[in-house]
Amino acid sequence: QVQLVESGGGLVQAGGSLRLSCASSGRTSSVYTMAWFRQAPGKEREFVATISWNGGNTNYADSVKGRFTISRANVKNTVYLQMNSLKPEDTAIYYCAASPLFAVYSGPGAFDYWGQGTQVTVSS
Repeated sequence: QVQLVESGGGLVQAGGSLRLSCASSGRTSSVYTMAWFRQAPGKEREFVATISWNGGNTNYADSVKGRFTISRANVKNTVYLQMNSLKPEDTAIYYCAASPLFAVYSGPGAFDYWGQGTQVTVSS
């Protein structure tokens, strides 16, 4: 089993920045792909970004390209999401997810482990 704990969410004004962190524990050696998804009220969970185990492959949703950056520090078993130029439509609960597979281009079904989520609210 792998446990994931997100942190770093909060309230920020439009145009501001936040950095989310996801700390993993347990059988972290089994994790290959890490990802961030988000879910806004009344909407489906949507993909935000993924990263492979060595950071060599990343993928971003079109809506966040150029504004968000995913990275990971394997020594710390942590993945980050740097979010810049935030918009009100970025408001959502952000979830960290992990997969034992190469799932950089896969949907949420490929991810076995999920965190509890952290709220990000962007005011206009």
